[in-house]
Amino acid sequence: MSTAISVEHLAYSYPGVEDTPGVAVFEDLNLTIESGTFVAVLGSNGCGKSTLAKHFNSILLPCGGKVYVGGMDTSDPDKLISVRKTVGMVFQNPDNQIVANVVEEDVAFGPENLGIAAPAIRQRVDNALKQVGMYEYRNHAPHLLSGGQKQRVAIAGVIAMEPKCIVLDEPTAMLDPKGRREVMETIQRLNCEKNITVVLITHHMDEAAKAQRVVVLHKGCVCLDGTPKQVFSQVETLHKIGLAAPETVELCHCLNEQGFTLSLDNLDAEECAQALYEVLKA
Repeated sequence: MSTAISVEHLAYSYPGVEDTPGVAVFEDLNLTIESGTFVAVLGSNGCGKSTLAKHFNSILLPCGGKVYVGGMDTSDPDKLISVRKTVGMVFQNPDNQIVANVVEEDVAFGPENLGIAAPAIRQRVDNALKQVGMYEYRNHAPHLLSGGQKQRVAIAGVIAMEPKCIVLDEPTAMLDPKGRREVMETIQRLNCEKNITVVLITHHMDEAAKAQRVVVLHKGCVCLDGTPKQVFSQVETLHKIGLAAPETVELCHCLNEQGFTLSLDNLDAEECAQALYEVLKA
């Protein structure tokens, strides 16, 4: 499996204001993300999740160390366009990414700025909207859509640029449960069916549980890294850094404190219910 993103000894500090010192976020961060994988990045506020995500698209550049995207150095100005073609970004508020008054025009904006020919843009826009389930809304005004629909249009705009990797920085934070479900289904489908590498920055544990791999950041370092079951079973460690496990795991953990012996890798509600049934009938 090839490497999509490689972070090597990353150091980054936000500059201080006037005479105040800068704020160090990373001093020596190392992380590798393989092509075609779905990785969730978790951490408490201020741990550097969004800062890391912005390094993947050259929005921010390292103060020290290197970040490579598809083997390209993100700090090389000659590689800037290629890096941004390779890694697409989707942010928290879809309204900040929607620039046109018609859905299909908005999705076409990215390819147009890449200099893609008109016939190819038409095909890319149609394909992207179909992939996110928004093709029937192609002639609608974006401001009349629901939050989840707007976010899917924003994702379509990124897909139309045909990136190999999509980084989503808390894309469901402003959505209701229905919108969150729509966006998560879209993300999973793109990863499974199109083999697009997905990096999801989130504070929703149930969303992270759907990833293949979970990376937990704490104080600028990788604190935990593994499959969702491996990471979320470490409930005490998560609690110490101000995070919670998914509700099913938290339930099992609480019951274990009362004398039960339930496994802490029951992420799915049905798995958890079955485990409870087995314990109670014994």
